[in-house]
Amino acid sequence: MSEAMSGKQVFEVVFDAEGVAVGKMRNEVTLTARAPFTSVNMLATDEGPFQGGEGTAPTPLEFFLTGLVGCLMTQIRAFSRKLKIEVSDVKVRCRAEWTAETGTVGPYEGSPRGFHLDVDVVSDAPAEDVARLVEAAKRGCFVEQTLAVPNTVTHRLRINEGAWTDA
Repeated sequence: MSEAMSGKQVFEVVFDAEGVAVGKMRNEVTLTARAPFTSVNMLATDEGPFQGGEGTAPTPLEFFLTGLVGCLMTQIRAFSRKLKIEVSDVKVRCRAEWTAETGTVGPYEGSPRGFHLDVDVVSDAPAEDVARLVEAAKRGCFVEQTLAVPNTVTHRLRINEGAWTDA
């Protein structure tokens, strides 16, 4: 069945991120949204003294968790309008856990143990409608969906401005 016949609409979501190392452990990352909207923003990351940084910006993990929580909250509010389910307040708490073990290649290797989200919604809507809203928001949260399904991460490496190779 074609998209037109099924009534489904498909749209692309494309972002580019380019980081530059500045300072001891600080990185400045330019984020360019390509589709379905365009924007350019810069975010800095740093590490605290534990990793040799100066704590001048949030750590990459802090941004990662902010993205997860913020994405789900945004989708709940956006979908509440589209599904016509009134919501007067939303709070999301995330507990994220990893284990770091001595590595075979580097100093350590990180393994995720899980992400546990508590979603607190204030609404006069029936509980079934709020549950349906949250389920829709979970499915619409690109960050959560990235964590929920097997995914592919590819890398290329270039040394001293030579040729790119798969890494």
